[in-house]
Amino acid sequence: MKRRYREQRHPFIQKLTEYGLVIVGSSIIAIGFNVFLLPNQVASGGVSGISTILDSTLGWEPAYVLWGFNIPLFIAGLIVLGRHFGAKSLIGTLFLPLVVFLTKDWEAWTNDALLGSICGGMMVGLGLGIVFRGKGSTGGTDLAAQIFHKYTHLSLGTCVAVIDGIIVLSAAIVFDIEKGLYALIGLYVTSKTIDLVQIGLNRSKMSLIITNKEMEVRDAIIHELDRGVTGISGYGGYTDDTRPILMCVIDKSEFTKLKQLVKLVDPKAFVIVMDASEVLGEGFKLD
Repeated sequence: MKRRYREQRHPFIQKLTEYGLVIVGSSIIAIGFNVFLLPNQVASGGVSGISTILDSTLGWEPAYVLWGFNIPLFIAGLIVLGRHFGAKSLIGTLFLPLVVFLTKDWEAWTNDALLGSICGGMMVGLGLGIVFRGKGSTGGTDLAAQIFHKYTHLSLGTCVAVIDGIIVLSAAIVFDIEKGLYALIGLYVTSKTIDLVQIGLNRSKMSLIITNKEMEVRDAIIHELDRGVTGISGYGGYTDDTRPILMCVIDKSEFTKLKQLVKLVDPKAFVIVMDASEVLGEGFKLD
């Protein structure tokens, strides 16, 4: 089988692409916020959720609120966490509120809160996924969560959930329970869309095959499916006998063929199949 090598991008082109992704992603987030979330009072977490609440209660301009929170948080992150967040994160922190300000007069694309939470969540998730692919961030509560994590020793995921939970709870108190539920829907859709952008639709399957016909099953997979196989040493927990385990990663479309193939070679084989979110290497993604 021929090996394929992809030419590496020039560092300048790579950096330019990453900056472009941060700018495009930030723009998508800002537009989704202005045409879906803000007009329907969907405060689905983050500083944008805080700006939605403050816009409705105090009439504060969302762009100014975003700048007012993001810039100090960015500076605090540099001081407290003692790390360099990079120019791309600073651009996301500054550019997102700018686009929010420039598109503030755009009309709402829907006045249905449910549609607003779903479509807004999708646009925010799409934008964040693109920003993350550009190795940047938009600042906000993500930085607050990292600071919170340092001093409380709670997991980072827990800190993010606590902060977003407080914002969603505030939305339910300020507006009503229904708007709080819409905010939860938007938050959920955002997280799933980020995963979709980061990982993609082409999920693979990883299978572990425990068989006494190791060589026959291995040869069948290699020659019939044209997939690699890795042997793992194992032993039976009850019998203490040596049990060879074969590990194989396949495309989702090849799953049925693998099952039939293993069953044909060894009807007594024990097969475990799991989702593999992302697979890098020959025969799959190269980067």
